[in-house]
Amino acid sequence: MKNIYNLTADLTAKFAKKKRNPDSYREQSLISLLALRFVFACFAVTLASCNEKKAEETHEEEKTTTEVALTETQYKTVGIETGFVEDRNLNKIIKANGYTTVPPQNSAEVSTLIGGTVKDIFVLEGTYVNKGKVLATIQNLEVIEMQEEYQSAAANVEYLQLEYNRQKTLSDENVNPRKTFQEVKAKLAAERARAQAAKNKLEALHVSTKGNSSVVPIVSPINGYVGKINIAKGAFANTGVSLFEVVDNSQMHLDLNVYEKDLGSISIGQVIDFVLTNQSNKSIKGKIFGINKSFSNESKTVAVHAKIEPADAKDLIPGMYVSANINITNTTVPALPKDAVVRNADKYFVFALEEEHINEQTKEKEIHFQAIEVVPGTTDLGFTEVKFVDTIEPNAKIVTKGAFYLLSAMKGGGEHEH
Repeated sequence: MKNIYNLTADLTAKFAKKKRNPDSYREQSLISLLALRFVFACFAVTLASCNEKKAEETHEEEKTTTEVALTETQYKTVGIETGFVEDRNLNKIIKANGYTTVPPQNSAEVSTLIGGTVKDIFVLEGTYVNKGKVLATIQNLEVIEMQEEYQSAAANVEYLQLEYNRQKTLSDENVNPRKTFQEVKAKLAAERARAQAAKNKLEALHVSTKGNSSVVPIVSPINGYVGKINIAKGAFANTGVSLFEVVDNSQMHLDLNVYEKDLGSISIGQVIDFVLTNQSNKSIKGKIFGINKSFSNESKTVAVHAKIEPADAKDLIPGMYVSANINITNTTVPALPKDAVVRNADKYFVFALEEEHINEQTKEKEIHFQAIEVVPGTTDLGFTEVKFVDTIEPNAKIVTKGAFYLLSAMKGGGEHEH
């Protein structure tokens, strides 16, 4: 650029020496104008050339920022592993939280129909009992009166039945008045009713109609495990108060809280996978059998009920918190191990292995990787669905282990995001 200005000055000076008289002023002005036009033309050409060169350099710089080169030593140290894109069956899921519970018919609060003093307790908390098993006994002297009432009524029924048969015969033969037969018939019906009522009371208390014992057994109404025991030997057991808790875990199920926006994707029969929130990560399967038709609380969630297989439910107890995945669909999609997909700002990438090169300066072999943008989808069973923004080779080797390190190297050693 400096040479251009110097050339213009020289041309102007030469013409000035040759044209000293006033008549040559217009000619000198024309020459100066032509010189200036020449200067601007050269400047414009030079500026365009510089911009083109700068654009090429910028383009080259942008291109190289998507590539990472490692020496053979670095490659082995980092432990890079590669694989191929696979077609896998991945489930699209809805996440939900909830807890384990049992149906109402599989949980019992055991109480007594008659108050009394606790005589014996035969079980401990955690004991498995069958339906009808005696859990404890209480004593109440009123039971003896119930037995006596039943036995008295039964004896009267037996006597009145004989009298009824006799009076019926006499009445049929018109020997005795019809009224006498009707009176015996009414007494027989009343005694039968009194005997049946006494029998029903004793059966409800699980007490035999024979004998005169004051002991009342407290029995389990279902099969299951004894939970909390709320009585002690010698204490008085009141009616209507829970004495034992018995739970049958064989019919355990889940109550999951599903948000309103996800309800359209939930249906009966869908399979779920869940883990216990506060325990191991062992995955247990279940199946949805019921969906509530009203909101559970102010959080606008609906209770979804899922059944657990008895073999998986045997070690569970009601009230355990769970984290569940409700499997919506099962589709075959291109997928990679989830660690192969890394995030940089608002984009996601995987790294493809390229051909090896020899560094001309160090003469050391280098392994090159190319960052390829992808759109991640469903993640399930350790694999992530990937959709490539641009087409790649079908047999391209993709980094499955060490992608985070490559992302950091591509960003100049900065922190990476996941």
